[in-house]
Amino acid sequence: MSVDDRLAKLERRLAAMDLINGSGQASGSAPQGGWALRRLHEEFANADQPNGGVMFAGSGSLPSAEQFDWQVQFSTDDLVGYNWDDAAECLAALGSPVRLRILREIVLGSRTAAELTDLDEVGSSGQIYHHLRQLAATGWLHTVGDNRFEVPPNRIVPLLVALATARR
Repeated sequence: MSVDDRLAKLERRLAAMDLINGSGQASGSAPQGGWALRRLHEEFANADQPNGGVMFAGSGSLPSAEQFDWQVQFSTDDLVGYNWDDAAECLAALGSPVRLRILREIVLGSRTAAELTDLDEVGSSGQIYHHLRQLAATGWLHTVGDNRFEVPPNRIVPLLVALATARR
């Protein structure tokens, strides 16, 4: 099979999965893309947002059996006009491998700081409290009864989206 034949076959498969449109372009380049893009175009057209926007949503359950259903949308104009410096601290909190490890353990089931000190390579109890304070100050964590930490329900999908955007 020639390279052109293989490419045409691959494009047909991707189009069938709604990942590209019939012209071989990514679905994001035309309104006739997948169902999510069609819905997004409708939402922003109805809201008189000529520059479109971004929407993300999630629904499922965590290993801790917590359920989540959440969605949000932003216009492109709002996101581009937002003071990006305000996002730096929140994003920086996720930039630490130790903080991500702590968040992962907490997503697996809310934890106390004492339980987190039993993990390898997360540091001393003082360092763990420092990380917990930073994650709480930026909204990635909050405390629930008996000094247990959890990711707030409205931050689960944004956390998962942040992780998904980091995948290559």
